[in-house]
Amino acid sequence: MILRASFGFLCFVLVSCNFVYGKLAPDYIHPCNATTSACLIKATQDAIPEFVKGIPNLGVPSLDPFVIEKLAIPLNGLKVTFYKGKVSGFRKCIVDNVISELEKRHFVLEFHCNLTIKGQYDAVGRILLFPINGEGDAKVKLTNLRMKLDINTKYVKDKQGIDYFSIKNYKYSFDYGDHVYFDLQNLFKESKQLSETVLNFLNDNWKTVAEEFGKPIVDYAVDLAIRTVEKFFDKVPYDELIYVPLPV
Repeated sequence: MILRASFGFLCFVLVSCNFVYGKLAPDYIHPCNATTSACLIKATQDAIPEFVKGIPNLGVPSLDPFVIEKLAIPLNGLKVTFYKGKVSGFRKCIVDNVISELEKRHFVLEFHCNLTIKGQYDAVGRILLFPINGEGDAKVKLTNLRMKLDINTKYVKDKQGIDYFSIKNYKYSFDYGDHVYFDLQNLFKESKQLSETVLNFLNDNWKTVAEEFGKPIVDYAVDLAIRTVEKFFDKVPYDELIYVPLPV
């Protein structure tokens, strides 16, 4: 009886220790032993394809695809609203550079990728001399979108004294890369030919159109990505992300 009770207690202790001290970071997180760009680039590149699928047990949502339920884009003379949109392509992003300055609490990530946005839209207003009143399927493809995230971090300690990364603030810059393709069906409900004419105009002048049309979508995507990473940082301790002592 005593042996059985002792064995039960031992199992409880082992299970409890595993619950408290068990590794939380997924296996595709490969911590670096130093903050060299070469190691950080490889570790980040290794993590992206799986991380963007989401980590349900940690409450980290998917980034590829991620859903835009509704996004209004007020443009000069034109209001466009996206519904039930899906953005895909982040899993194939290529990491160009990573800089981590732990003592300065500063982190930089540069990457490029192709993104596709699909969904429904409605548009009311005017493009140049064309009065727009359309709705239908929408598809936007961005080829070689390049982005630089500049993040100020901080370190926080929980009630058990465990250290975590946290994001203090961020800014970003980007360019649309090689090309942006627009496919907005039914721009003019009453004229298929006019719809095609305006759509050709949008694609011929893609850079000008993208500078107005695309930024709200990129803002939305970056904000979602940052909030997703914050949820990950909130759950996974510092020492599971990098094998470098916490700066004093």
